[in-house]
Amino acid sequence: MIRKLCLGSLIFIQVACKKPVDTAHSLVQGPNIIYILADDLGYGELGAYGQKLIETPNIDALAADGMMFTQHYSSAPVCAPARYMLMTGSHSGHAFIRGNDEWSERGEVWNFKAAVKDASLEGQRPVPDSVIFFPQLLKDVGYTTGMSGKWGLGAPQTNSIPTRKGFDFFFGYNCQRQAHTYYPVHLYHNENRVFLGNDTIPPGTKLPENADPNDPESYSNYTLKSYAPEVMFREMMNFIETNRDNPFFFYWASPIPHNPIQAPPKWVAYYQEKFGEEEPYTGQKGYFPHISPRAGYAAQISYLDENVGKLVAYLKRSGLYENTIIVFTSDNGVTYSGGTDGEFFNSSGPFGEVYGKGKGFVYEGGIRVPMIVSWPGHVEAGSSTDLISAQYDVYATLAEITGFEPGDNDGISFLPTLLGDPEGNELHDFLYWEFPEYGGQVAIRMGPWKVIRRNLKNEKIAATLELYNLDSDPEEALNVAEQHPEIIEKAAAIFKAEHQDAATENFRIPVISNGLLSDLGQ
Repeated sequence: MIRKLCLGSLIFIQVACKKPVDTAHSLVQGPNIIYILADDLGYGELGAYGQKLIETPNIDALAADGMMFTQHYSSAPVCAPARYMLMTGSHSGHAFIRGNDEWSERGEVWNFKAAVKDASLEGQRPVPDSVIFFPQLLKDVGYTTGMSGKWGLGAPQTNSIPTRKGFDFFFGYNCQRQAHTYYPVHLYHNENRVFLGNDTIPPGTKLPENADPNDPESYSNYTLKSYAPEVMFREMMNFIETNRDNPFFFYWASPIPHNPIQAPPKWVAYYQEKFGEEEPYTGQKGYFPHISPRAGYAAQISYLDENVGKLVAYLKRSGLYENTIIVFTSDNGVTYSGGTDGEFFNSSGPFGEVYGKGKGFVYEGGIRVPMIVSWPGHVEAGSSTDLISAQYDVYATLAEITGFEPGDNDGISFLPTLLGDPEGNELHDFLYWEFPEYGGQVAIRMGPWKVIRRNLKNEKIAATLELYNLDSDPEEALNVAEQHPEIIEKAAAIFKAEHQDAATENFRIPVISNGLLSDLGQ
């Protein structure tokens, strides 16, 4: 059930609730909403969530001023499907986009120089026109909508770009491949390219053969003229300043701290002094070399944190903070390539960072993410919740807050929990994941139980059948599937009921499509 609050001229009026939800405060207008989505930020990479090495004082302050969610999940363990399900409120059994799809039948889509010359090689597979993203619905109730950062949900020259999916303003990367460098040749302003004065240095460009890896000058090609995260941040701030007098929604889809270790020199120097000398990364695991990869990675996150601080300071200075909801979260778990070192930072907290446990996998390290919500006067400062929730709940929550009419979706609003009424929050019977990549995986969480099946597309390796009790085994180390056939049977029924065949062939998992999961015990 979705509880709806209608926007009146002076207050939110409660019209359809199982239990009364007391908003406690009158609002002159609908709240501004800023949704900050970090890229591949692990559950344990913020100070508020236990990080010891990377400093995030501004995001931690946001947590101190709001509510921390300790059992919040991404809708998918990689970028594009997580973003699609955020926008549509669908889980992956119902979603059009279920994995990363580079739409490779167009040609050399991974050739960065070719894509600069030919925009039709940029971007990912487009979403059908019939699919409605929630920013379109926010516009229907009077919101101005903007976005900066990484899109990844439809190529240029298609109808599946931000300005045709509900955003009045867009500045950033259309293509998630192009976001593999923070010094791209161009970004997009709405539907048009904006050239940044950078050379084309494709990800994967290693140090020259005779370069000294201990000489900072050897890395000069990887720090160019215009740093995209800074350009996009300025554009976001301009949008907020321009639209401050009317309710706005802004989606800040930062590319940080995804694999390319490229960060402002002042922050790199700070962490070089803090961490001391380290082994250079010369590019053997993709993306770009870096003389101090741990320092560079931490520098990215602290740079993002610094900009969150600038944003909050502006909102307070401008009198907007009290009527602005800020959500800070991540699209999925921590990555494993490009010179990153999740084990050093304990990036996933208790859930594990090695390949197979983080990004790309439906274990907790790949899908459990931090989420902080600040809304002064409504969300209790310094609070936390263990409500089990997912990104696809954001759709239902915003519908209840702003009064837009939601279409069919799989989410449940967590507004009662935000307003201090956890007992009034409807609970999920289950959370559902279906992921066609990394061998083919499915997962379902029911209360403390989590069922996982992997290797569903790998003919050479038998599919797994795994069951974990997350209350006693958050690391998912003890498989108790054989001891609890009743839980497996319940999960099988849910899989059968919730799965719909993917519209696109490469998103299909044949063993599911053929009905072979009707008995998960087999």
